[in-house]
Amino acid sequence: MSSVAAELDALVQLDRAALAERWVRAFGCPPPRGSRSQLLVLALAWQVQMADLLGSGSPDRLLRSLRRSSVPSSGPALAPGTRLLREWQGRTHQVTVLASGFEWNGVRYRSLSAIARSITGTAWSGPLFFGLRR
Repeated sequence: MSSVAAELDALVQLDRAALAERWVRAFGCPPPRGSRSQLLVLALAWQVQMADLLGSGSPDRLLRSLRRSSVPSSGPALAPGTRLLREWQGRTHQVTVLASGFEWNGVRYRSLSAIARSITGTAWSGPLFFGLRR
């Protein structure tokens, strides 16, 4: 049996007081008031497994690297001159992508969301409104 498996088995055997003591060592603060033993076991089991996964590494460093590798870009890159069309309430709206920003109805905007808000009168995600995201 691995040391992680043995440690997880040992957690299940601890009483509430021992779990609270272990919580303080693991997280540096007392457990949430009124939390049940089962919650403490689950959180401590997670902590044991993360410590095994990270070794001496930092959880923050792991999260940053996972974010960099798994977060999709904010959408397709739009080259200046690209035109976006959207029909809204029977009217077709055309937006031109500029080197920095967008143009709609002869007015420059910093974001597609500002244009979508102007068109609809409500808060919209510009990329969603113009079909660049689902």
